[in-house]
Amino acid sequence: MAKRVLVVDDEKRIREIVRGYLESEGFEVAEAVDGDAALGIARDWHPDLVVLDVMMPGPDGIEVLRRLRTTSEVPVILLTARSEEVDTLVGLSVGADDYITKPFSPRELVARIKTVLRRGAGAPALDAADRLAFRGLLIDVGAREVQCVGRPVTLSTLEFDLLVALARAPGRVLSRRQLLEKVWGFDFFGDERVVDVHIRSIRKELGDSADKPELIGTVRGVGYKFIGIPE
Repeated sequence: MAKRVLVVDDEKRIREIVRGYLESEGFEVAEAVDGDAALGIARDWHPDLVVLDVMMPGPDGIEVLRRLRTTSEVPVILLTARSEEVDTLVGLSVGADDYITKPFSPRELVARIKTVLRRGAGAPALDAADRLAFRGLLIDVGAREVQCVGRPVTLSTLEFDLLVALARAPGRVLSRRQLLEKVWGFDFFGDERVVDVHIRSIRKELGDSADKPELIGTVRGVGYKFIGIPE
C-alpha cells in the first residue's frame, strides 16, 4: 500500500513541486494550504508523514505540530527558512522528527521522507526483553515505558529510542553521528543538531539538568554519555 504524505504550505508552487516528486516515487499525496486545513486532513486521512511549513497564516507550523502531538505521533518534517532557526528548534522540542531549510532540493526532501519512514518501520528492533534499571530511572524496553523517581514519563517514540541508545552504553561517549546512526538510521544526512534538541527534551521530561546532570552528560564538541548509576 502506498505511503500517505500530507504536504502543508501556503505556497502553491511548493506544494505542486513536492507533490510531483512524491507521486513519481509512488507516494499518495494530500495538500493543505494552512494549519486549520492540515489538522482536518490529518484527522480524517491519517497520513504516514506530514511535511509542514513553519511560517503560515493562521495557526503556524509550530502550533499545528503541538496540536498534532496531542493525538498522534505521525512523523513530521518541518520546512523552514534559515532566519527561523529558533522556531525550528522550538518545533523539534515538541516532536518534529527532522527539518529542512528553504530553498531546498525536492530530491533531498524525498530522501529525508524515506529515511524517516524507514526509521519508524524499524523501531520494533529494540530487544523487548530489556529492562534497564538505574538509580531513580527504570526503562522497560518491551513495554516502551519509562519511570523516573517512581513517576511515569511520557516520551515520543524517537525520544524513547534515543534514551535507550544512551542507556545501553553507560559511561561511553556517543557522538551525535553515532546517535543519528543508531536512532535515525545510517542513511540520515540532515542537521546533527537535531540530536541536541531531542536530548534537551528528554532532560526536561526526566527532570535532568544540563549544568548538573545526573543521567545524561554532555561531552562538549563530541556528543553525550549516559551517567546514571546502575541498580
